[in-house]
Amino acid sequence: MSVGGEVLVGLAIAVGLLGVLVPVLPGPVLVLGAIAVWAFVEGSTVGWLTLAAAAVFVLASQVVKYAVPGRRLVDAGVPSSTLLTGAALGFVGFFVVPVVGLFLGFVLGVYAAEYRRLGDRAAAWPSTKHALKAAGLSVLIELAGVLLAALTWLGVVLTA
Repeated sequence: MSVGGEVLVGLAIAVGLLGVLVPVLPGPVLVLGAIAVWAFVEGSTVGWLTLAAAAVFVLASQVVKYAVPGRRLVDAGVPSSTLLTGAALGFVGFFVVPVVGLFLGFVLGVYAAEYRRLGDRAAAWPSTKHALKAAGLSVLIELAGVLLAALTWLGVVLTA
């Protein structure tokens, strides 16, 4: 691939990294898509192995980003019904409030469900704090996986 092509792939990867932080963009899909285009154009074993490694990093982060924060919420005593309410309002928030609606909806959903369940604003706050921490941890886990994929590609490009 030409240097110009690799710069374009690098820019697409950078936009994908930004997409992890700004939920409007499908960050992991952009990163994997850019690396897949690069691997296809390269047509070499190294290119396909790079894509495979990147896919492992991204897919693993997608599994872990739900499992670890979800487990922490359950360990903190946040009931499944509260998590489902948070997820439902997060889904609605994604479409209602651009950029931050997913996280805002999730946290507000957890707070509303806990307030309804416990009947006290102060008692609902600890679960809400756990939800905020879980949302942040989820973003960090996804960012780590996408960064590992991007660094794998960059390492191969720089050493080739």
